[in-house]
Amino acid sequence: MPLLPLHQAHDYRALMARWRSLAGRLKVKLHTLTVLQSEIQNVKVHWLETGSGDEPVIYLSSGIHGDEAAAAWGLLIWAEENEARLRSQRFLIFPCLNPFGLMLNTRADHRGLDINRRFHVEDDDICGPWRRLMRGRAIRLGFCLHEDYDGQGCYVYELSHFREPVSQNIMAGLRSLPPDPRKSIDGSRAQLGVIRRKRVPNLPGLPEAIVLHQLGCKLTLTFETPSEFSFDDRIRAQVEFMNAVLSAVDIPE
Repeated sequence: MPLLPLHQAHDYRALMARWRSLAGRLKVKLHTLTVLQSEIQNVKVHWLETGSGDEPVIYLSSGIHGDEAAAAWGLLIWAEENEARLRSQRFLIFPCLNPFGLMLNTRADHRGLDINRRFHVEDDDICGPWRRLMRGRAIRLGFCLHEDYDGQGCYVYELSHFREPVSQNIMAGLRSLPPDPRKSIDGSRAQLGVIRRKRVPNLPGLPEAIVLHQLGCKLTLTFETPSEFSFDDRIRAQVEFMNAVLSAVDIPE
């Protein structure tokens, strides 16, 4: 049986209906980050926080690019399969940061902008409220979930405060989809699907992962599945990667 009917891949209402059900089971509130307006409709962008205590959060986000649907559904499936973990640990989750993009199957948002180059913009419709919410928060580990239509397998950008990389064994152990075999991905040196950034790249704006790094996140992983591969396999690879990292990587609080 497929994990999800393919016709629902870009159904934001269906996605958020399942997040609402999950939030209810977890007894946490599904908060509104902002309300986006278009000529046709208004749409809410949501976030939720699980667990309790004062320890730094584990950050999870998806749906920045609307044509990368398996990332958004992979995050949901992971959460539905990890309710006990969500209850026992602190997670800060953004289920879909670009709902109009998801509905329209586009990389850009409702304004035609790539929000993953706008996380430095204080008055941006989406990134501005995100920055205000994140201000002062301690972040232990960050997952930014994406897809790549040029991908030949899975790969990950690793941005960390640690001397040694942590992703090689995790990527080598993936079963749902293989690591991307390319030695150069988007102009960056890659080894078995791992790109380890040692400096902030020269981009026209700041992506989510880099701003998380600037905010003190000790390890930020931008995981990419190949969007031309099987939809179910891509969802399962997203779930498998998150489970593998959370089981294998010990990030001090």
